[in-house]
Amino acid sequence: MALKNKIHPGKIKAHKTNNFCSCDHNIELEKKEAHCDGIENQPIKEKHNQEKESSCGCCAADLFEEKEPVKRHNYLYIIAASAIIFILGLYFNFLTTYKFLAEILFLTVVAISGYKSIPNGIKSFLKGKFNINFLVTIAVVGAFLIGEGAEGASVIFLFYIAEFLENCAGERARNSIGSLLKLAPETATVKKNDKIVELNVENIKIGDIVVIRPGDKISVDGLVIEGNSAVNQASITGESIPVTKVEGSKVFAGTLNEEGYLEVQVTKKSDETIISKIIKLVKDSKLKKSKTEAFIDSFANYYTPLVIGLALIVATVPHFILGLSFDTWFYRALVLLVVSCPCALAISTPISMVSGITAASRKGILIKSGQYVEEMQNIEAMVFDKTGTLTAGKLEITDVISLNNYSLPEICQIVASLESRSKHPLAQVMVKYAQKLDIKVKEIKEFESITGKGLKGKINKKLFYIGKKSLFRDDMEFPDKIIEKLEKEGKTTIILGNDHHIIAVIGLMDKLRNISANTISKLKNRGIKTIMLTGDNQGTARVVSEKLGLDEYYSGLLPEDKVKIVEKLSGKYRSVAMIGDGVNDAPALARSNVGIAMGITGSDVVIETADITLMNDDLSKVDYLINLSKKTMAIVKQNVYASILIKTSLAILAVFGFLPLWMGVLVGDMGLSIAVILNAYRIGNKTSK
Repeated sequence: MALKNKIHPGKIKAHKTNNFCSCDHNIELEKKEAHCDGIENQPIKEKHNQEKESSCGCCAADLFEEKEPVKRHNYLYIIAASAIIFILGLYFNFLTTYKFLAEILFLTVVAISGYKSIPNGIKSFLKGKFNINFLVTIAVVGAFLIGEGAEGASVIFLFYIAEFLENCAGERARNSIGSLLKLAPETATVKKNDKIVELNVENIKIGDIVVIRPGDKISVDGLVIEGNSAVNQASITGESIPVTKVEGSKVFAGTLNEEGYLEVQVTKKSDETIISKIIKLVKDSKLKKSKTEAFIDSFANYYTPLVIGLALIVATVPHFILGLSFDTWFYRALVLLVVSCPCALAISTPISMVSGITAASRKGILIKSGQYVEEMQNIEAMVFDKTGTLTAGKLEITDVISLNNYSLPEICQIVASLESRSKHPLAQVMVKYAQKLDIKVKEIKEFESITGKGLKGKINKKLFYIGKKSLFRDDMEFPDKIIEKLEKEGKTTIILGNDHHIIAVIGLMDKLRNISANTISKLKNRGIKTIMLTGDNQGTARVVSEKLGLDEYYSGLLPEDKVKIVEKLSGKYRSVAMIGDGVNDAPALARSNVGIAMGITGSDVVIETADITLMNDDLSKVDYLINLSKKTMAIVKQNVYASILIKTSLAILAVFGFLPLWMGVLVGDMGLSIAVILNAYRIGNKTSK
């Protein structure tokens, strides 16, 4: 079955340039194909290239564009110089008779503070676009034409300060993402031919042995092959308590080895580590829009031309039709232009979304896009995979029931030999069980893995099968009473047989996660339906469902069955989320409105397919996600409504002459934009649970 990544081609849209923005945003899609058992990921990578010449300080996309850090001293020099010259201009304008000198000083302020915004405003106009730079340029020129040089100078000066403050806010937003780059060191100490050498992580190969001393940051993803230590994984999983690592334990790049000595065998290249994926996905997340962002963009396409049209009416109709003073109404039109610029409205949603995504990343939750932050508040049904999600995924063999006179060692040898070719979690359990009994595996011929059913292969020219009942012929005689007894005890049953009869029934038991029942309870208290999908038998599914208090469960499912059920639920409920960890969950995750992956136990294809990844496999974070979504969207609404209400009020005041030009910039542009940014930063503080 071909699987489309959750980010469908239809959902990846070029970031259209708004009329109020001079920036040209070109999104280039690059296909990244990853295959796993026939599953194909569709385009999942976006690249954002922006023209260097654009410097729209109020453009929402530009706010988060990766660029050089703000050179604050340059801004401060210009602000200080402009302030001094402006004060001198006011002195000569109001306290002396040298009005011409005042005008020269005001023009100097315009030249210094507007050295970027005025040329960019003119460029945008020549391209047929009307951005805030162009609106401010009109206001400045108009003010000087009607003899209000002080007003014109104050507008461009205050706008420059606003641009500086917004750039600082944007830098903070970018730094919250860029700080991830500093988590993993660029070099590592590697054992090479009995020598210890230091290499750049890009030159380290899979299979290399990396030495990690006490206090070192771990620079690779790998398996511990020697030593034990406590490792702080807060940067990856959000866990505050260090995790003990022993031989066979996984370690992640970007985590801190606190006390012991470790030798780690590299399992992933530097660009495939968990931390590198986090960095990539968080960077990509700011390019994908939520429904609210898309609406604001669409609204802005009509908003700015409408404002310019209204300003023309205000400037001309009172004078030419009613005979009122042209200078007075032209001035009011200029104020209307300035207070109506959509800066605060444009940045209100994206900065809130990035704040929410960044807050989640600090909790060990990776969200691929703002659209999933928004969607989590709409969830009406939460679908869970069983093994590795609701349960710990650490199966133990509890029963090996022999039939047809096969001994325990013989059964274990057949099982271990077949399962040694599989990567399924059940296979690992059975191979380890055989290893404990010191049983060696035999060579397998004609091996075949049958998705959702089991395995088959030849040992010493004899064909054996292991898996579910559906793997065998219908006319086989099954030990139904034994299977039924094990399933009533909540155990998973695996059948071993050949072409003629059943050889053995194996019972396995998995433990529920400690947090599962509490998570289910919280979701039900919110009115969210809880549903479990599992390939396990009906008896095991029923026992788990009863223990956790689930609303519904479906058992004995193949991957395609899970997809069909999710589709059915999507027609019944407003929005459906799915949580899983295995390759067989990937199609259902892709079909759900929000796909959530377990980051530690989850397979790579599931993490790539999912929209959200729980890096610590902590189900309780689902409740946090819903809180985050609701609080983020509440602040988005506050920002949007406040922007519209305040700007509308200021526009009315401007038309009736109660608002001076400088006040329009100070309150309607700079003040409101800063208020929106500060309000968005409250998201991380408010959502602490």
